[in-house]
Amino acid sequence: MSDATVGEGPVGEGPVGEGPVGEGPVGDGTRAVRAGLPEPVKHEPTLPGPVFAAHFHLPGDVAGPYSYGRDDNPTWTLLENAIGELEAPGRADVETLVFASGMAAISAVLFSQLRAGDAVVLPSDGYQALPLVRAQLEAYGVEVRTAPTGGDAQLEVLEGARLLWIESPSNPGLDVCDIRRLAVAAHAQGTLVAVDNTLATPLGQRPLALGADFAVASGTKQLTGHGDILLGYVTGRDAGAMAAVRRWRKIVGAIPGPMEAWLAHRSLATLQLRVDRQNATALAVAEALRQRPEITGLRHPGLPDDPAHKIASRQMRRYGCVVSFTLPTRARAERFLAALRLVEDATSFGGVRSTAERRGRWGGDAVPEGFIRMSVGAEDPEDLAADILRALDESAE
Repeated sequence: MSDATVGEGPVGEGPVGEGPVGEGPVGDGTRAVRAGLPEPVKHEPTLPGPVFAAHFHLPGDVAGPYSYGRDDNPTWTLLENAIGELEAPGRADVETLVFASGMAAISAVLFSQLRAGDAVVLPSDGYQALPLVRAQLEAYGVEVRTAPTGGDAQLEVLEGARLLWIESPSNPGLDVCDIRRLAVAAHAQGTLVAVDNTLATPLGQRPLALGADFAVASGTKQLTGHGDILLGYVTGRDAGAMAAVRRWRKIVGAIPGPMEAWLAHRSLATLQLRVDRQNATALAVAEALRQRPEITGLRHPGLPDDPAHKIASRQMRRYGCVVSFTLPTRARAERFLAALRLVEDATSFGGVRSTAERRGRWGGDAVPEGFIRMSVGAEDPEDLAADILRALDESAE
């Protein structure tokens, strides 16, 4: 890892930030283990179980935080507090809202902040569902402009936009943009900035500290890390903007179940352990793949010669668990995937079990037919690298 610094501490090390009661520096592991826990009560569990309630006792005037299950839930509150502590430690002026999925969170920001006649800038190389979002926005009279993530190209189409949507690192190509630079340019003309932080997680990157108005992510991925929860969240620093996001969640009912919220909160306790293991192994896998002549387009922001490394080392504290590369043909890629024993052929990323897929099979990404997106899990690095290299050998024609 680089020893470049960004904000709280050296890249690749636990950040230094104020503790929950100002008692001194707190590292990532401590924060992840304790984030969002309520004050201890004798004979009560450290993390209360999920609250299953469609309605709550509500005699007399409507007052207090909990009235109906579509609006709020105590289990959500604890998780929202926890994510807020990870995304913006020590900040009392931020709010987090959880959603039923990452796409629910993305949609909540876009459709709550944009109106007919507004313009929005999206990445042309972002998540494959964004073209579907674009079509819906345009149907509502919103002008949609796109540009690639790399080279800060979105600046070229930013003028007059109401909202700039950044995805850095991008999925699946792993390009990175200078979030600070884009946020400064956007705010100079009154443009809101949202950053999809799914691939980095709050332990890899803190968009609000880099100038963004919203940090948005799919909690389905590495945040929860076990491939068994659909979840999303939005963290924002403007009360008015977040009130609109909350209203959108209420209108569309895109809420997580209490069990999913509780499982997500429980999973946060191992976030730093998982992220550090997976990120280190991903870099080791990328280094091993560099030696293979059949591989082109190898990308991982942690590689010193990766096109994104210089910017990533300034704004990221960890580089992510995803590696992407291209094999010569679709047939070779499919043989490679079939030969893997420790890597499951599956979509999504960030789980403790490694996965990989030929991304072109979905048809929504502008990638070569042999393009592979690999999510590195928590297996032993030596075992995983050996399996990948063996599969490359066996899949050769």
